[in-house]
Amino acid sequence: MEQSGHETLWTDRRHILWFPWTFDVYRIANGRIYCRKGILNREENECMIYRVLDISLKRTLINRICGTGTIILRTKDASDSILTLKNVKDSQRVKDLISELVEEARRENGLLGREMFGAGGGRMDGAYRDALDEE
Repeated sequence: MEQSGHETLWTDRRHILWFPWTFDVYRIANGRIYCRKGILNREENECMIYRVLDISLKRTLINRICGTGTIILRTKDASDSILTLKNVKDSQRVKDLISELVEEARRENGLLGREMFGAGGGRMDGAYRDALDEE
């Protein structure tokens, strides 16, 4: 799964209760977030870290008991404005890691708040609310 020369900072699968028995794999490497789904029909979405606009964490009672949570990323990516990392282990730590990586990537790329200004809004906000309500 890891390409040569690229350091994987984090990887996990979507969990069912405590068990990572799914084919949804999430990975952070090379300044990008990768979401791969499926076994027969495989789909992989990729978003550059600095394009993340907002990060939300949703943890139900069952999630808290099992030590998992769902991270919802609102992005400026044209193909996938909402990335959902469902039921990942240590979700608070992963959310904090993503937040730190976003800030670091923006500094490295010389992006300030004004470059991201106006990136949100429109129909994407409805999709974001739907992703939050989906769980």
